[in-house]
Amino acid sequence: MLFAFPGEGRWNAEREALEFDVGIGAYRGVVRVPRTVFRQLLGRSATPPQCLEAYYRERTAFEVIAEMKLRARLLTADGDVEITGRDLSGDRFRARPRLRE
Repeated sequence: MLFAFPGEGRWNAEREALEFDVGIGAYRGVVRVPRTVFRQLLGRSATPPQCLEAYYRERTAFEVIAEMKLRARLLTADGDVEITGRDLSGDRFRARPRLRE
């Protein structure tokens, strides 16, 4: 399966989440990462620009988590993917120190 992550990350103020697009075959969806996940990742509260910066530093890891959730068909009610704090406990983040400036 070939996953595509077209476009760039963007902040959704209404949902308080960073979003990026994902596609595989005919499926097109959105991956959401709530601000609370970045708070956990950074070890402090984060502004939308700080969330975007952290996303780009860890983009590959977020894409891998999204792929795993899609393969397992762990979708939201609207057919999209939401990355939670629990997903950060996986191997991609376990050995990493928290991102701090």
